[in-house]
Amino acid sequence: DGVMCHLYFDAVGGQGSDRVACVSNDLGNIFETQGRLDDAPRMYKQALRAYRRVHGNEHHHVAMTLSNVGNILCRKGQLEVALGKYEEAHEILVQLHGEDHEDVANVLANMASLLKHQGKGAEALVMHERALDAERRTVGPDCDGYVQALLSLGHSYREQGMLEDALARFEEGLGTVHRVHPGKLSLQGRFLNSIGSVYSEQGRLEDALVMFQDAHQIYQEALGSESADVGRVKCNMATALKEQGKAEDAILLFEEGVAVQRRALVDEDVHLVQSLFNMGMCKLLLGDLEGTVECLKEAQSICRGRVIWHGVAASVDAALDMCEDGL
Repeated sequence: DGVMCHLYFDAVGGQGSDRVACVSNDLGNIFETQGRLDDAPRMYKQALRAYRRVHGNEHHHVAMTLSNVGNILCRKGQLEVALGKYEEAHEILVQLHGEDHEDVANVLANMASLLKHQGKGAEALVMHERALDAERRTVGPDCDGYVQALLSLGHSYREQGMLEDALARFEEGLGTVHRVHPGKLSLQGRFLNSIGSVYSEQGRLEDALVMFQDAHQIYQEALGSESADVGRVKCNMATALKEQGKAEDAILLFEEGVAVQRRALVDEDVHLVQSLFNMGMCKLLLGDLEGTVECLKEAQSICRGRVIWHGVAASVDAALDMCEDGL
């Protein structure tokens, strides 16, 4: 048991023991996975104190634990404090390894995600580009880290309206997965879903639906019908149907997709917010103003609880104000 190991190491090694630091860090990882966002930082901070006693402030373990603390703070909505932890971790890692290191790329990616949550899309895009360059130089274009960085950068391009650039990154990533990682079905699904989202924004709705349907089939096979990814792609299919003028068909898929996401997500997240917003807009098309307000209020509650400030949160607030004026 992890707690018993921690107590044992504490007894034999003391609070400054490297073994205690390692177990504390592992417990922090477990608590974070379980969504125990008050217990996880306590473990990470204990690990950080021990690592600093044993190794000093400029050590790889110190940097990675700072990054872990940043991840937790980000999930709790403490974005400015989290950014400080990431920046401190990045500075240590660059001093130790230079810019060309996989962990440097990972911290850059974390910083990019945080900036996106702050609504700083252009800054996030630059950070994602730096992360991708670091992955390319460090591990090469066939490794998982590079493929994941392509996916993240593609999403940043799409959110900045740079659809052709986004599509190029997604297509490169999908080609790499097919060639190098054919067994990673869920990753294939994410690229197909992402390509579908670009097609949808380009008005290529039939092409988008083909991509979404392929992604849905893969997710069902790889992850099961109750995965959050299945719920998201159902809502993407629904959005494409709504844009085709098939609101009644779309609302059924929205209801299914949102229900799956609610059941699957430990932490309500921005994807659920986007799905609720889109479902609300579909209900508005069908004349269901009260249903629209209900969707938007749920979305707003998630945004405020998670301190989500970027584009979708502003859209939710504006739409809710408009709808409540109409009630």
